[in-house]
Amino acid sequence: MMHDRTPLSPKGLVDEYFIENRTRLLEIAAFLDRVDRVDPSYPAKDFRMKAFLEALASLARTGDRVDHIQMLLSDPSTEPLEALDRKSAVGAYDRWRRE
Repeated sequence: MMHDRTPLSPKGLVDEYFIENRTRLLEIAAFLDRVDRVDPSYPAKDFRMKAFLEALASLARTGDRVDHIQMLLSDPSTEPLEALDRKSAVGAYDRWRRE
């Protein structure tokens, strides 16, 4: 059975999802505070943190944020690896790695 779904209004979207996303922002802020307490210089040393902070900065822009952030974190190569280069995924592509 098909349901006609009317998209939510801007107010409806905010009413529905604001608290959930407020919580996510607070979790991110807490994560960054913990990293800073341990070593404030660490984000500059870790490619995942560099990509994460760049993605956070891109949230303030307009346009297709999801696509932009996905591309920041994704491996742009199109050729498959001959062998795995690590045991598991790390969540971001190291654009700063020198080969």
